[in-house]
Amino acid sequence: MTPPTGLTKDAGWQIGVSRTLPFPGEQVWRFLTAPEGLALWLGGEARIEPRRGAPYTLGDGTTGEVRGHQEGSRLRLTHRPPGAERETTVQFTVTSRGGSCVLVFHQERLAGAAEREDRRRHWLSVMDAVAEALSGPR
Repeated sequence: MTPPTGLTKDAGWQIGVSRTLPFPGEQVWRFLTAPEGLALWLGGEARIEPRRGAPYTLGDGTTGEVRGHQEGSRLRLTHRPPGAERETTVQFTVTSRGGSCVLVFHQERLAGAAEREDRRRHWLSVMDAVAEALSGPR
């Protein structure tokens, strides 16, 4: 029997969204690791020290730690909002493609299909916000 979409043997429920953006990968990386970009995808004020094991706390009380960091291409964090029963793992990757890049947000260890759908909507919204922010004022 085929498992439901988004359910894996090792990571449980997960979601990933990707988009090709018309910006150089270095520009997208710098934005997402700066305070304004961190606020967009983590949802609050954050400073992330790019070192495996480095803890972080957001203004809303969300906590986590850096689990992986490859400068310019990948940042992986644990993520536990206040009152959450479990922590999830969130990461983004940036892959350069000439003058553009592919941006991927991925979250795993979700509680079930409903949380997966909620996170899918969230990450699609984040993707829109990142593209808008990088496009600048209109």
